[in-house]
Amino acid sequence: MDSIHVTLPDGKSVDVRAGTGLEEIAASAGVRKTAVAAKLDGRAVDLSTPLDKDCAVEFVLPYSRDDLEILRHTTAHLMAEAVQSLFPGTQVTIGPTIEDGFYYDFKSDHTFSSEDLALIERRMLELSKADLKIVREEMPRGDAIELFRKMGEDYKVQIIEGIPDERVSLYRQDDWVDLCRGPHVPSTAAIKAFKLTSLAGAY
Repeated sequence: MDSIHVTLPDGKSVDVRAGTGLEEIAASAGVRKTAVAAKLDGRAVDLSTPLDKDCAVEFVLPYSRDDLEILRHTTAHLMAEAVQSLFPGTQVTIGPTIEDGFYYDFKSDHTFSSEDLALIERRMLELSKADLKIVREEMPRGDAIELFRKMGEDYKVQIIEGIPDERVSLYRQDDWVDLCRGPHVPSTAAIKAFKLTSLAGAY
């Protein structure tokens, strides 16, 4: 099997077999339990990413700027799953990180109130404690369109139709799934603290 040359942050290097996942590299570097993601030749990726060529790897560790960005991104997904489980029929659009947090846009027959925020937070905490594995999946764009159309996610269909790439990436946690480039933390258990502070409506 082909061998891949991997340069580590301390300047040391190792040779591994093609297809080795970054989790294995993190374990050998002693950071598997603390790393939330990695950078592959400077590009942020999931720890589950398999290596297919010579590369330089560094790990995203707690309390770094990249760590905060990835945690916020994953927490947005956690919130979206919580909202859709509490209010069936709610559609999701986009859920990016922003300078001081994150948000998600929803379309719902339910009129959200400030009282709902505590309810959503409690559900988010349940999902975090459930330690749900977060899995990246790639599929042809047409298959993704069909998937989200069956789910009744009209806005996701529109977004995917505007993507020129032939393949798109999705992220799953439990039975919940969303279109996303990632990266994300390996499990919802990594999300230990969050606070929902506001809501706004558009019609």
